[in-house]
Amino acid sequence: MKIQKILNILTLLTGAIAITVISLWIGKQAYSWLPPQAAAESKLIDDLISFLVTLGAFIFLGVTSTLMYSVIFHRAVKDDFTDGPPIEGNVTLEVVWTAIPILLVFWIASYSYQVYEQMGIQGPSEMVHLHNPLGMQSAYAAPANALAEPVEKIDVLAKQWAWVFHYPERDITSTELHLPSDRRIRLALKSQDVLHGFYIPAFRLKQDIIPNHAIDFEFTPIRPGKYRLTDSQYSGTYFATMQANVVVESPEDYQQWLAQAATQEPTPAKNQAAAEYAQTSHQSVQTGWVTVPPAAPPLVNSPG
Repeated sequence: MKIQKILNILTLLTGAIAITVISLWIGKQAYSWLPPQAAAESKLIDDLISFLVTLGAFIFLGVTSTLMYSVIFHRAVKDDFTDGPPIEGNVTLEVVWTAIPILLVFWIASYSYQVYEQMGIQGPSEMVHLHNPLGMQSAYAAPANALAEPVEKIDVLAKQWAWVFHYPERDITSTELHLPSDRRIRLALKSQDVLHGFYIPAFRLKQDIIPNHAIDFEFTPIRPGKYRLTDSQYSGTYFATMQANVVVESPEDYQQWLAQAATQEPTPAKNQAAAEYAQTSHQSVQTGWVTVPPAAPPLVNSPG
């Protein structure tokens, strides 16, 4: 009997170690499921997702392994239709399986809140021009001198249905967001009409934009390339067209783009929502649906 108990304990320990190793491996694979880390802050989110995947895999494998073990080694013999033993409740077991989920919930909540605080995401309750309480030094992946560089300030206007970016130092307007790599960026987010959401999946950044208020939003791009900005909040009929390119480039290329854009006269930018609305309004058959007219195409130096 004693030998059987030792074997059961060894089996349990071996199974727990195997499940832990497999769960950690699955958690590492979660990094490959996401877009490339294009901003320093994205490492925080990716680490959180990897942690949640690891924890979920451990719970899933633990439960299914226990069920499979019970089915294989503790099933009733053939033609045995008798009732099982009348086992009463185990108070210790009930306390343990209640305490463990509670501790896990507190662990997940604490870790998530730490990431939230480090990223400094401002929610809808933040009403006026609040500066992000960003606590991370160089945001893990950023070079050590990234925060020593001057902050690049850009005004972002969201409206139905277009993104407009204004660079106040050069007085340049564009519908394509250009950013220098490895430099601190501070966006002044504003909405002209309704609630919008600033969301760049490759940056793992999302910020609600509230009408008639301005919100400062800071981050550090670290990976040159072209990415996509979308509106994360449903803002009306042509919501799907409210997208813009985000170009991260070297500081030298960024300055060259600014200089080139400054030489161009402002012209109306191409706007898909306005074009589709004009086409619909001239159709002979009208659906009768009330549609908010899109804002006029913005005047920009660089249409992108």
